[in-house]
Amino acid sequence: MGQQQLLLLVLGIVIVGLAVVVGIQAFSENQKKANADALVNDAIRIASDAQAWKLKPAAFGGGASATNWTGLTLLQLGYDVGDNTSTQGEADDDQYENLNGIFDMSASGATLTILGTGYNGSTAFNTVRVTVTGTEPSDITTLVNPSS
Repeated sequence: MGQQQLLLLVLGIVIVGLAVVVGIQAFSENQKKANADALVNDAIRIASDAQAWKLKPAAFGGGASATNWTGLTLLQLGYDVGDNTSTQGEADDDQYENLNGIFDMSASGATLTILGTGYNGSTAFNTVRVTVTGTEPSDITTLVNPSS
């Protein structure tokens, strides 16, 4: 009888151990997905602000007189740039950083690209690329964890 109880105890410990490992794995996957969603949300907000800047008259600090996105900066859109130690990554002087990640914006003619990188510790966790080609909501495209 003692041997059977010992076997059941060991089996119970193994099952509890496996449940803990599965729970930790599920939490890690959910954390990565939540960070990607937060990066997309922040990048879309920046893209919407850029579209609003483009539609705003130049007399009010907008870019209505501009023929493309050239010259637009995150600072012009009202975002604090530079490293503020919100993440383990280090933001450059022209990048925006918040708790979700670091965001960089670059313009090439009629295309504006916003790149967001989330960090887990000092390791890049997620990457989001949002491309803006105009001032309509349909002109915004999003790519999560692009291969290149």
